[in-house]
Amino acid sequence: MSLPRYPEYKDSGVEWLGYVPEHWEICALKRIASLRSGESITAASIEPEGVYPVYGGNGLRGYTNGFTHEGHFALVGRQGALCGNVNYANGKFWASEHAVVATPIKKVTTTWLGELLRAMNLNQYSVSAAQPGLSVEAMENLGVPYPPIGEQLEIAAFLEREGARIDALIAEQEKLLALLAEKRQATISHAVTRGLDPNVPMKDSGIPWLGEVPAHWDLLPCRTVVSEQIEKNDGGVNEDYLSLVANVGVMPYAEKGDVGNKKPEDLSKCKLVEIGDLVINSMNYGIGSYGLSGYKGVCSPVYIVLRTLEDRSIKEFVYRIFQNRDFQLFAQSFGNGILAHRSAIGWDTIKNLRVAVPGIEEQCKIVEFIEKVEAESVIVTRAAGHAIELFRECRSALISAAVTGQIDVRGLVEADAA
Repeated sequence: MSLPRYPEYKDSGVEWLGYVPEHWEICALKRIASLRSGESITAASIEPEGVYPVYGGNGLRGYTNGFTHEGHFALVGRQGALCGNVNYANGKFWASEHAVVATPIKKVTTTWLGELLRAMNLNQYSVSAAQPGLSVEAMENLGVPYPPIGEQLEIAAFLEREGARIDALIAEQEKLLALLAEKRQATISHAVTRGLDPNVPMKDSGIPWLGEVPAHWDLLPCRTVVSEQIEKNDGGVNEDYLSLVANVGVMPYAEKGDVGNKKPEDLSKCKLVEIGDLVINSMNYGIGSYGLSGYKGVCSPVYIVLRTLEDRSIKEFVYRIFQNRDFQLFAQSFGNGILAHRSAIGWDTIKNLRVAVPGIEEQCKIVEFIEKVEAESVIVTRAAGHAIELFRECRSALISAAVTGQIDVRGLVEADAA
């Protein structure tokens, strides 16, 4: 898209802004809008459903029975890693102390003001601390452009139209990603439970989550396919502590970063893990906290460590069984916990669960097929993800160019509608 520029520009004298259209004013943000944090509200006062929305530093938090503001406002997140992000609130709502409400002083359109704040990349002005935060005083004194109200309206209309178009393109790619993930999972599940030959005779497995399986496959309890490993790291000799990251798998603690569970000071009670062991977080198995270890080390004593009995199966095929969503749900139905997706399961449950197992040669072919499917899926997924990233970059660039006057969008919406 090639868009025109204004006929004449001037130096704004503001470092982040550069040159702006000749007829635009330059002033401190506080001359355009008052920036004030909202009011404190307790977590107990916020419900999933209610009368008035509650906005915090990262957007909508829930609902409550009172409100602090009424109207259409731009909100800036004041605290946390995402401080500086911009949201909008309309009607009656509660703004928490972590949201800065921009209340117009001069004539402004809310959308233009909000997108200007977004283009300013306010996160760069956060104060370094354990909990990053924005200084409202620093924000108020930043220099900003101020176009005539008529141009603000045209800029806002242009951005709303183009933003909707870009959002639609992003939504298409996100839908494609969801369909790809669903197809990939279904293909893998079918291969692990039905095999690769569509013409092979079938039999009823008698297993609720499994249904029919190839007639020549064996139906075996898990204890004949894997064994539990409970050997402890006596004396804390092995210092290579391993972590489980949901939907990622097993990784060295040092590579995980300072998130999630912390490394214990005493490693002597940890379980030993060998390369190829299947490690499962008994509480979070259903949300993807499991993986085939590519490392030798130790893990939390509350994790389940399983080792494939190689005379009956190969570790890669066993991993695919445990990856199967139907198997996960069935296993968790025997677990303990208030939340179904976080029911704790243990070896006493797993060892008696029956699974369908073909011969090792057929397992190898199935694993090879699955790896090929995943490799192809990765290529398409990366392409769709890259497209989404480019669309988002395009939207950010378009917003910045429009609200700072680097492009002249006057009359474009009306001209396109004509």
